[in-house]
Amino acid sequence: MTAKCSVFIATSLDGFIARTNGSIDWLETAASRVSGDDYGYRDFFKSIDAIVMGRLSFETALSFPTWPYGKRDVVVLTRTLPSTSSAYPDTVTTSSEDPATIITRLTRQGLTRFYIDGGKTIQSFLKANLIDELIITIVPVLLGEGIPLFGPLGGDVTVELVSSKSYPCGFVQNRYRVTGRREKS
Repeated sequence: MTAKCSVFIATSLDGFIARTNGSIDWLETAASRVSGDDYGYRDFFKSIDAIVMGRLSFETALSFPTWPYGKRDVVVLTRTLPSTSSAYPDTVTTSSEDPATIITRLTRQGLTRFYIDGGKTIQSFLKANLIDELIITIVPVLLGEGIPLFGPLGGDVTVELVSSKSYPCGFVQNRYRVTGRREKS
C-alpha cells in the first residue's frame, strides 16, 4: 500500500499559521465573517484515514468546544505528553516516532491517506520527503509575526500548482503537488 500525506491549512497573507503565542483568533475572526463555505474541508476530511499532528495543534484542538475530528484516528507527535490520558478522546494516540516510521507503521495497519497538521510536524514531514500535497488557504490578514508554516528544509522542495481558487471573502486556496526535493549542496 502506498501512503499519501496531505496538508490542509490556512495561513495569513504573510505566511503564519498562528500568532507567536499559538492563538488562531485571527483565523476564527475571518471564518466568522464567512458563512456556509468550508473551502473543501469536509470533502478533504472524508478522504483521509488518519491525522498526524503536533502537540501544539492537538492542544489547540482540545480547547475547542467539541472535538473536531470525530472518530477519525489521530496520532499526536510528542515527546512530552503521556501516551494515554482520560482527557484525550479515545481515538487519540501519542508517538515520538520519526515521520517515516510513523507512516510505515500506520500503513501496515491499513491506513493510507494522512492529514498532516501543525507547523513543526509539517516541516518535519517535508524534510523527510513525505508530503505529497499542500492545500493552503491564504487569509487576507497580515500578522507581522507568528508561527510560520515553513522553516528550514535542508534543500529545495519543488511543487506544481494544481489549482487556485479565489473566494468573494478574499480567501485564496492553492493546491500544490510536491514534485521533488533537492538537498542543499
